[in-house]
Amino acid sequence: MALDFEVLLVEDDLGDVELVKESLKFSKLYLKIVHVHDGQECMEYLRRVGKYEGAKVPDLVLLDLNMPRKDGRQVLSEMQSDQFLKDIPVVVLTGNQDVADISKTFGNHFISKPVDFYRFYEIVSEIPELWFTIVKSPQVKKGDF
Repeated sequence: MALDFEVLLVEDDLGDVELVKESLKFSKLYLKIVHVHDGQECMEYLRRVGKYEGAKVPDLVLLDLNMPRKDGRQVLSEMQSDQFLKDIPVVVLTGNQDVADISKTFGNHFISKPVDFYRFYEIVSEIPELWFTIVKSPQVKKGDF
């Protein structure tokens, strides 16, 4: 049985969306990438509101910090305070190099987006294998919701 994982990509920059999707395309794991454009849409997806009523709980959220309507910091805060969302793993993808600002991500993992296209591709392409096969975490198991 092949393992498949759903990754929720929360990113407003369509160029970065394409880079992330392209980077993840060659993963050894089967990944379903679901994209939402901002933090407001992310929370609707996670809470299965409106058009996302039948959405699956993602196995991983790749979250940009700086977005319109609701930014990544607000999303992280809401997720941390929600008993059903707080255990969903989040990796923050940010162009921000300010460590003090990044530390506001409530202890979540973060990756600074490299300016170099090839380095960005290399880093993002390694996330699935690292996260789903190497990192061990006492997270809620798939299907516990």
